[in-house]
Order: sequence, then C-alpha cells, then structure tokens
Amino acid sequence: MTPIIQSLLDTDLYKFTMWQALLHRHPQTQAEYRFVCRNTPAFPLAELLPEVNAELDALCALRFTPAELEYLAGLRYIKSDFVDFLRIFQFQRAFIEARAEGPVLSIVARGPQVHVMGFEIFVLAIVNELYFRRLGRAEEALAEGRRRLAAKIARVQQLAAEAPRAHPFEMFDFGVRRRWGRDWHREVVQAFAAQVPQWFKGTSNVRLALDLRIVPIGTMAHEYLQTYQALGVRLRDFQKAALEDWVQEYRGDLGIALTDTVGMDAFLADFDLYFAKLFDGLRHDSGDPVAWGEKALAHYARLRIDAHGKRLVFSDGLDVDRALALYRHFGDRVQLGFGIGTQLSNDMGPTPLNIVMKIVRANGQPVAKLSDSPGKTLCDDETYLAYLRQVFGLPTGA
Repeated sequence: MTPIIQSLLDTDLYKFTMWQALLHRHPQTQAEYRFVCRNTPAFPLAELLPEVNAELDALCALRFTPAELEYLAGLRYIKSDFVDFLRIFQFQRAFIEARAEGPVLSIVARGPQVHVMGFEIFVLAIVNELYFRRLGRAEEALAEGRRRLAAKIARVQQLAAEAPRAHPFEMFDFGVRRRWGRDWHREVVQAFAAQVPQWFKGTSNVRLALDLRIVPIGTMAHEYLQTYQALGVRLRDFQKAALEDWVQEYRGDLGIALTDTVGMDAFLADFDLYFAKLFDGLRHDSGDPVAWGEKALAHYARLRIDAHGKRLVFSDGLDVDRALALYRHFGDRVQLGFGIGTQLSNDMGPTPLNIVMKIVRANGQPVAKLSDSPGKTLCDDETYLAYLRQVFGLPTGA
C-alpha cells in the first residue's frame, strides 16, 4: 500500500520556521517528544503498532525533492543555509521508537532536536489515518463529511450579506495533525480555496500550499518557547529569550507570538512595549477566547498601541460558527485570523482522536506548558511543574 506520508512538505509551516531558528541558535539541543492520546479511542491504539512502524520506516526513507527545496527557498524568511541543511536531511529511524504498552500506543522521538522535532506532525497524521481506516465505513464518512463541508462553506458565504466590519474575516486551514486522511484534507482545502477565496487565506500544510498555490501559514508553536526553559537562561526569562531570538532570526517576518506557554497573564508581563511593537500580533490557543482577546486589546491600549495595526489569531478548537462569532465580536477593533483544524479536516461523524506529540525534555531537563485550559499540560515531573508555577506566580493546578 502507498505510504501515508509521501512528501516531507506534508507538514505544518511552523515546523520549518521553528526548525530554522533552533538550527541557527541552538543546534546542539537534545530533546524528547512523546505521543499521547487524550481521549478514549474506539479500539486500543496499540493494535496499530505494526502499521505505524511500517509507516515510520517509509517516512525515514524520504528526502526533500529539488522542487520542494526550490519552493522553500522562495519563501523570503527561509535562508539558504537552512535549505542546504534540508538538502541532505533524512529522518533517522534510530531516533524514534513505537511500541505497545498494554493497550496504549507509545511513540517516543529522542535525539538532537533538529533531527527529531520534525517527527511530530507526521506521526499524528499517520496515527489518525490508520485509525480511521481501521474504523471503516469510509463511504459513509465521506458522504457526511462532504455534506458538512458544503454547509460550512455556505455559512462563510453568508458574510457577503452582512454589513462590512472595519477588518475582513480571514480563515486558514490548520488541520494536518488531526485529519481524517490525506486525500480528504486536500479536498477540503481545495474546496475552500476555490469557493470562498475572499475569506479563505491559506493553509498550514506546506505541500498543499505549494500544490494549490495558496499561502502557507504559521509562525511558532509551544515547543519553541518550551525549549528555552532548558537553554540556560533564567527560567523567569525564558519567554523573553525565545521572543528575542525570534526577532533576531526573522527581523519583521512571521510576527505572530504564541501566548499561552505559561498562561496569558504571565506572557503579557513579558510582552512589553519593545515586543509589542516588534510583533504583528498574538495567537490564542487555550482558555476563553473572548476574555483572551479583551486582555490583548487592553494590553495594547495600556501601551498606547493602536490595535487596528495588530492582529489576533484564534486557533483553539475552532469551528466555522465559533470563528464567525469571534469575528463579529472583535472585527471592528483589530485585525483577525482564524485557524481551524479538526473541524475542517476531520468533521466526518466519527469522534476524532485527541492526540498530541509534545516535547517533554530538552537537554535532559523537563519542560512544560502551563495552559490556560485544563488538561493541556503535558509533563511527567510534578516537582518541575510546581517550580514553574511558583516562578510565574501561578496557582497550584494551573
């Protein structure tokens, strides 16, 4: 059977942008990433182990093609030495292990961060597609998915009848990691790009951006900021160190900062006038989105920055209706963007898997995210979590 992953571009753009920054600034970092399923699957994921291992074997045989490298080199923020690194890059099978721990599927990637950080999105896409293949009833799921897709597009098209806001509605596909399948993901993105191009502005999937000639979207994820917890800077200053390195790497490009590695309040304490002027905006990924947006706007107001020149990007568990509601709430006050993932790429009827593959250690030290949403923290060292909460003045259990 044809491997699920057929191109090393079939991943999120922010894997490349983080990869380049860490390669240039901290290429020696060692890291560990772990796969976790947060909800209860219809059958034990350990049953997928033989197929997962076969897919990992196929992934580790892939290389970037000349055409793919040419495309990456054409992105103005991608530097020539990084493209040269990718020219010789190949995933090493020795750096990733999948095994069964009873009914639980364990997948761990461990090694030099610049050689293991790229596994994440591919692993999630592989497990998802294998899982939904095993569930079966593909024709029924596709029929339901197409019905729901048409309804989503129709809801977006209704914007044409509304009074215009100060800023346009702009949405993006963020659905690689939770997709029902590769081909369905392409069908969804193609449909949005063809039918509502005035509102659908891009995809996080670099391969689809190349093939469909749309904009690749993404900047940074939690792993980038978390890594700085283990890079020798004072722990209280890890966010400022990460943001400063990002500014120096991209010098005005890719200016959307992620806010919830240790919560919005702790982020804003570090996001002073310097960073607020240098970054184009902020991304929401946990907690109440309206409360978060109001906090962001109040912060810009305190700094006497005109929010109309900034952008708020929402990306936490969105569907089209939630995105439209947030647009109607904020659309006259700030530029907006809406990254929709699972509800675009895996709204087919069956319950999607809630799977992640997160960094848990760097340079032998634990790292963690203290999310604004319960249940998103992933760290197996309670002592470190308690210390991190203490350093940032967060309550126990935050």
